[in-house]
Amino acid sequence: MFSVCKLVIGFGVDPALRISVFDELTLGEGFDGVTQVQGFHSESRAFHFQGSSREVKAPVEVSEQMVQKLRGKNEFTVLVTLKQDHLNSGVILSIHHSEHRFLELESSGQRSEVRLHYRTKGQQDHTEVFPYSLADDQWHKVSVAVSASHVILHVDCNRIYERVVEPPYMDIPEDTSFWLGQRNAAHGFFKVNAAIKTSFPEYIYFCIVPCMSACPTCNDFHGLVQKIMELQDILAKTSSKLSRAEEKMNGLDGCYCERTCSVKGVVYREDESWTDGCRNCTCTNGTVQCEAISCPPPQCPAGTAPAYVKGACCKECQLSPFSSLPPVGHDFCSEGNGCMENSDCVNLEAGDCCVCKDGFRPLRDDNAYCEDIDECAEGKHYCRENTMCVNTPGSFMCICHTGYIRIDDYSCTEHDECLSGLHNCDENALCFNMVGGHSCSCKPGYTGNGTVCKAMCDGLCQNGGTCVSPNNCVCQQGFTGKRCETDINECKTGRNTCANDTVCFNLEGGYDCRCPHGHNCTGDCIHDNKVKHSGQIWVLDSDRCSVCSCQAGQVMCRRMVCDCDNPNADLFCCPECDPRLSSQCLHQNGLLTYGSGDTWVENCQQCQCLQGQVDCWPLPCPPVDCEFTVVPEGECCPRCVTDPCQADTIRNDITKTCTDEHNISRFSGSSWIKHGTECTLCQCKVSC
Repeated sequence: MFSVCKLVIGFGVDPALRISVFDELTLGEGFDGVTQVQGFHSESRAFHFQGSSREVKAPVEVSEQMVQKLRGKNEFTVLVTLKQDHLNSGVILSIHHSEHRFLELESSGQRSEVRLHYRTKGQQDHTEVFPYSLADDQWHKVSVAVSASHVILHVDCNRIYERVVEPPYMDIPEDTSFWLGQRNAAHGFFKVNAAIKTSFPEYIYFCIVPCMSACPTCNDFHGLVQKIMELQDILAKTSSKLSRAEEKMNGLDGCYCERTCSVKGVVYREDESWTDGCRNCTCTNGTVQCEAISCPPPQCPAGTAPAYVKGACCKECQLSPFSSLPPVGHDFCSEGNGCMENSDCVNLEAGDCCVCKDGFRPLRDDNAYCEDIDECAEGKHYCRENTMCVNTPGSFMCICHTGYIRIDDYSCTEHDECLSGLHNCDENALCFNMVGGHSCSCKPGYTGNGTVCKAMCDGLCQNGGTCVSPNNCVCQQGFTGKRCETDINECKTGRNTCANDTVCFNLEGGYDCRCPHGHNCTGDCIHDNKVKHSGQIWVLDSDRCSVCSCQAGQVMCRRMVCDCDNPNADLFCCPECDPRLSSQCLHQNGLLTYGSGDTWVENCQQCQCLQGQVDCWPLPCPPVDCEFTVVPEGECCPRCVTDPCQADTIRNDITKTCTDEHNISRFSGSSWIKHGTECTLCQCKVSC
């Protein structure tokens, strides 16, 4: 049974800003399976929901009016008073369009959770889970308040949870559906690939009661006043700094900043030219630009020939010399030569010549003047991946990119997270280093995604046994064997604690000590302030699936062992033994059928079929203590990353600020273009 007394959505204290869902839907008119009955007290009325074919949905015109009040609101409160049976699960309110839930409030008795589904401003579906059980067959007043990035849950006017979350996206489309007590007519409660036969297995009550005026609103007035005062102070300081900055900028209007060039210890001004060997150079905007001197062909008279003269860049007409051959091995270079700084003199049989050094090319045909070759610009280098080529006089260097380490002169590799231990692989997984990150793979005998690996046992562990390592089951007390398949007879083996005046009776998975007829045995137990005789067996009042016994003065309790061959098996405690077709759950594609008790993972949610009803909850993720996180494709849990450009989520505390390069305070999470640039984006990021 799931009973709801009053459902209100409010945006402030003004009654005009409230939506009474029951009044808007006029539940007493025109809804099949809905009848009005008395509420939980004489002054309230209730609506009895019954059957599996009901469609409690707002008409189009009513839905449009309700959506108009909700659209664009970043502060609102959902108030509901409800009564829910044990283990019952259901959607209280659902506002959705297509497959996206813009606002949905859900209570799961099977998981003891309250779930709030909504869409973030980043267009992502989000579920906020509050561990709290409303399914205890008692009336509860519930308030879920959303205020900007804060969500607060009150139960019976007690603050249970307050969290900082991503703000909801409330730009709701026109044709949005507004449902009560179910998500829609086809799928029941949850956004998973499953079709549920009935919204609630038994029946529902919806009641109307006065508003919960004792619960707080979504805003703390005094905190808001404090924030306004802080903003006013920041505004005053910013205005003062801006005025001083404008004064300094006005004084710079008459200034001219000239960029110069420094070459071999000599400083050249803008547009100043000079000769460097056989090159004409100019300083342009702080950069040296050089070109080889162009020499016209000389017109030499008879008896002369063009030849280079020491200190000149172009050939000049010279008389043809006639001389005898020098002795073999004569050192012409030592007698003076015209080879310049980047050229070497080489002795020949009849004279000397110039040869450009490695990494240089000639500026003229006698190799006396040479210029540096830019191997990086011309692609004449050997730098490999993860490096950057940097030109040097006569050579080049391969510089490692940031975050990489050198292998040799020409190649680099990233940091090995696997070797350094900076990875998130499970202890039962293998780490593989990759470019830009690493991957995890479970070891043989384990299954999972690499970050979480669980042991596999062939044939599974029986009778409540736990698989702790590959093909290794740890059995519960009373069972043994490789798969915990064997029931030990504690009475025959003597492994029992029965007193001398009691008789041991073997049970499946355990034993009992019973008093023989006509004897006054000792060893009675006290349980829940009641006397239990030694050997007595009973079922817990709070859990019908647990069996207890009194053994020599000690109470021993264990989970009921399921025997599906027993026609009297309790299907509530053993849903896997339920053969009824009505207890099965059909996959949305219509091809798969889940039996009662089956579990599966779908869209990063853990789902379970129980007696024809599906309950799903987000997969648990390990906590990550870092500034930037990303959820890789194909995975469900966030990982830490160091590059903010790759991050999906950035933790921001809106109460924190940082100071930019002009001493202006910026709120955490804000962005701005750096002054004087067009391509530099800055962002204030302060950890919570």
